[in-house]
Amino acid sequence: MQFSTEVLQQCWFLAGPTACGKTELSLLLAEHLNAEILAMDSMSLYRGMDIGTAKASPAERARVPHHLIDLIEPHEKFSVADYFTAAKECCEQIITRGRTPLFVGGTGLYLRTILRGVFDGPSADWEYRNEMETFAETEGNEALHDRLAAVDPVSAEKLHPNDVRRVARALEVYHVTGVPLSAQHAEPVLNAEECPAHVFWLLPDREWLYERINERVDQMLAEGLMDEVKQLLSAAEPMSRTARQALGYKELIDFMEGAYSYDRAVELLKQQTRRFAKRQHTFFRNIKECCEIPVHPEDQPADLLERILSDEGR
Repeated sequence: MQFSTEVLQQCWFLAGPTACGKTELSLLLAEHLNAEILAMDSMSLYRGMDIGTAKASPAERARVPHHLIDLIEPHEKFSVADYFTAAKECCEQIITRGRTPLFVGGTGLYLRTILRGVFDGPSADWEYRNEMETFAETEGNEALHDRLAAVDPVSAEKLHPNDVRRVARALEVYHVTGVPLSAQHAEPVLNAEECPAHVFWLLPDREWLYERINERVDQMLAEGLMDEVKQLLSAAEPMSRTARQALGYKELIDFMEGAYSYDRAVELLKQQTRRFAKRQHTFFRNIKECCEIPVHPEDQPADLLERILSDEGR
């Protein structure tokens, strides 16, 4: 499945690591383009997971229409193919309204899927998949991730160890076909005629970004992230494994279940978010269609907007 070239070339994309300043810039860019924003984030899909995902606020959504947010409950599953289908339908509706689709977020897998299409892969081997998920529960997520790294290091580099569902699926594809998922999913880079002209990713100064990540974690906690986690855990339906493993939720759930102290949970949350930002950097850097936009500590959103709209960002 792929986006039509006609639709894809009308889309704009603004990607980048967590806490790098995408939100305010995306609002300015959307206003300039007469655009509507489509969230490109695998965790803001969940209803009730607002603070920990830095989801667009009601005021921001009132300023610019946002889509692909709050689509599912935390106990439900949502595949990359599901996201692709929802995004394609949403894009077509936005274009029909005479507006521009602007994708904004930090999930590189979603960006690559929109640009290059969806690989369906072999049918599920549920027995093997359950075996891998049980292995993760007993031996740990890192051990499962190590298994993937041994047979498909390219896929392992792109997937977080806590993303057990996708790690298990990658192992399952190799188990069923004998060919690494990365080899089967090696979508060709779009040629010049097909590629949208406006695919940008923000490249912030690393030390500055890490300081912002630490500050953001403190802000989320001050805004009530712990209460949000408690509310999610008290719901009638238990959170899915994917939702429980989300940054900010996993660490606090582990604290609440006695795995370690509150201070250690906060320390781990900051550490894991910094590591996640580093992986995002690697992912976006390797998407050849992306145009790099450097971000310096002194830059304001208006400066970045000008940079994107200038010849420097073309």
